[in-house]
Amino acid sequence: MSEEQKYIRIAPGEYYVSDQDVLISTVLGSCVAICLYDPIRKVIGMNHIMLSREQSGVECEEDRGKSGICAMELLIADMLKMGAFLQNLRAKAFGGASMFKPYNECFVSYCVGEENVRFAKNFLKTNDIPLVAEDLGGERGRVIYFSWRDFSVRVKTMKKVANSKVICNDDTSWEKLRSRGL
Repeated sequence: MSEEQKYIRIAPGEYYVSDQDVLISTVLGSCVAICLYDPIRKVIGMNHIMLSREQSGVECEEDRGKSGICAMELLIADMLKMGAFLQNLRAKAFGGASMFKPYNECFVSYCVGEENVRFAKNFLKTNDIPLVAEDLGGERGRVIYFSWRDFSVRVKTMKKVANSKVICNDDTSWEKLRSRGL
């Protein structure tokens, strides 16, 4: 008899790390999630990046994982504390859809999904973390499930009706961040 797998859902700006049997999930629109794992030490982690670029005045401890650089630093640091080795890390990346195309092609003078994808790929390349799988871009939101058992990621693509809800949530989140100057 196998044990139940613990289910963890992360929201925008959050991340989660584990060396135990978990299934980590998140819902993505223009945001990007990076699933990192150390296959030797059996440590996994996922983040939900909202902002692609480093912003002046962003404190990683205060703003947690909203900014791409903070999200990656926090995720990697906690994985290393849990026993992962940097040279063992592998990545899978998801999200970065152009959710605003029917409404506002480029939000805040750049295309959110495209910028998030660019950040994720550049960060991983710069830090020599192999990107072994990806499902990035497009026009549809995704729900992803990352399993500690075999490091697999299951992707469910959303229908257009569900995307309108994700667009509203993305738009509200971006407006809140803009009003705070992030």
